[in-house]
Amino acid sequence: MSELNAQQRQALTQLRDLTNGGDDEVAINVLESVGWDVHRAADLIFGTVSTSSLIPPITPMPIQVFDIDDSLQGEQPRPRLPTNSWSLYFSFRPFLSVLAFPLHILSNIFRFVFGVLRIPIPQLRFSTLNLYRPLPRRPVSRGGSDRWVRELEEETGAVCIGRANVPRGLSTSSATNSAGPSSLTARPRVSSEDRKLLPDFVLGSYDEALRTCRDEARIGCIILVSEEHDDVTEFKRATLTDSTFVKLLYDNNILVWGGDVQDQEAWSAAEKLQATTYPFVAFLALQPRRSPSLPSRSAISQPPSLTVLSRHQGPPASSTSSPGPTSAHTLIDHLTNQVLPRVTSYLERIHASHKERERDRQLREEQDQAFNDSVRRDTERIRSKMEEDRKERDRIKAKKEEDERKIGEQREKAKKDAVRMEWRRWTRRIEKVKGENASVKELRISIRLPSGARVMRMFDKSSTLTALYIYVDTNLIPSEYNMDEDPLEPPEDGYWKGDLEDCIEARIARGVSGTEWWCFQLALAYPRKEIPWKSGVSLGDIESLKGGGHIVVELLGHQASSTGDDGYDTEDSE
Repeated sequence: MSELNAQQRQALTQLRDLTNGGDDEVAINVLESVGWDVHRAADLIFGTVSTSSLIPPITPMPIQVFDIDDSLQGEQPRPRLPTNSWSLYFSFRPFLSVLAFPLHILSNIFRFVFGVLRIPIPQLRFSTLNLYRPLPRRPVSRGGSDRWVRELEEETGAVCIGRANVPRGLSTSSATNSAGPSSLTARPRVSSEDRKLLPDFVLGSYDEALRTCRDEARIGCIILVSEEHDDVTEFKRATLTDSTFVKLLYDNNILVWGGDVQDQEAWSAAEKLQATTYPFVAFLALQPRRSPSLPSRSAISQPPSLTVLSRHQGPPASSTSSPGPTSAHTLIDHLTNQVLPRVTSYLERIHASHKERERDRQLREEQDQAFNDSVRRDTERIRSKMEEDRKERDRIKAKKEEDERKIGEQREKAKKDAVRMEWRRWTRRIEKVKGENASVKELRISIRLPSGARVMRMFDKSSTLTALYIYVDTNLIPSEYNMDEDPLEPPEDGYWKGDLEDCIEARIARGVSGTEWWCFQLALAYPRKEIPWKSGVSLGDIESLKGGGHIVVELLGHQASSTGDDGYDTEDSE
């Protein structure tokens, strides 16, 4: 405040009264940007259309605060109505047009009748007042920026620099009054002369261009023309094809979008940018959000918004042969000396912030990936361990079940062997009693046991084959079983009918086969001939035993393997 003169203090006081207070630093910056014009400053604060509502906010950065630069546009300031008057006028204009429409029709009818009758129309006061004005018609889409760029290339004979494969380099730090020699040394040649180049226009809608400027933190250059203006042709052929201007835009990666206001998209952009004269050029970029109702520190903490830096509209050359507001020299000088020094450092900080966030995001993704891989490996290891434990449990369980089954089988076999031994021992007692009471025998049979011992027995011809097997079976009882301790009763009830052969045959027929019961078979020693057991067969009916004979005992199953003898005898051994 101490550095301001009396006139500047007076302007600051007037602006403070108009805005009902506010931050003095913000008011001073706005007044400086408009040359301390209180009316323009007030109009800038209350009437400027901001494109920030179209752009989502990004992460705020504490940087130096910049103001909206809407000066140096190459045109004289024109008187304006107060903001409230313009707002009231545009608010009631459609209603006034609707109310004046019947009067307009009635006036045309009277003019037509008076004209036919050749009656002079009386000139009354306010008779020329026409309150009816049709609302401007909204242009329709004619192909958008794609078609406009193609038509621009055909009209100027130039090609966009992005399609010419020109290497991107650093722009010069200053610009001269004249275009000077071009630095585009790597341009393609279609003939002996270098081809003209146009800015690298982006294709798409105006909103897409704004989003690209916001997302990529780039400077935007919006170019709007109208074929109804005479200065557009010179602007296209002089400014848009100027090599220094094109190279400056290209080297600094400035996003360029353009169109004709006869197209709906360009007309919408002109309404938002408040373009009134063509050709029109506007530069915009991300800037800190400014709010007069907030103090400076609060304004700095707000997220940046896409802000119009400057507007240039009018002919490329003035009547005095000096560069106009849209000439290549004016635009180059404005870019080099004002726009680039002003926003480059801020955009670089935004780029650095974006890169840092991208690195953090990639680091988080790598950490998440590493964590997920670790979890996956741990899960697989735990699953593998659980599978191995399950298989081991199943193996132990199966082995246990197998052992229990074998033990059960062994117990069952031992039980069966015990019962079988009881039958043998009981049979031996009965056989002994029967042998002591036996009558004269007719058949002499010699029996070679598996142990190598030989026994001999006399049988009647009427004796059955069962009697011979019973006798052999009693001789297979181990010696540790004392004959005097043989049981007096059969091990199982219901089989003893008073005859031993019938009892044994009934037992065999009850549940087991003859081979399972006897566990051995008889055969002639020489020539070898098996004598299988059959129920009810007499020894006299067997051809090989009619005169007696020498037989051997052959064990079956485990009993044969335990003896280690083949059961055969030779003539020498006798």
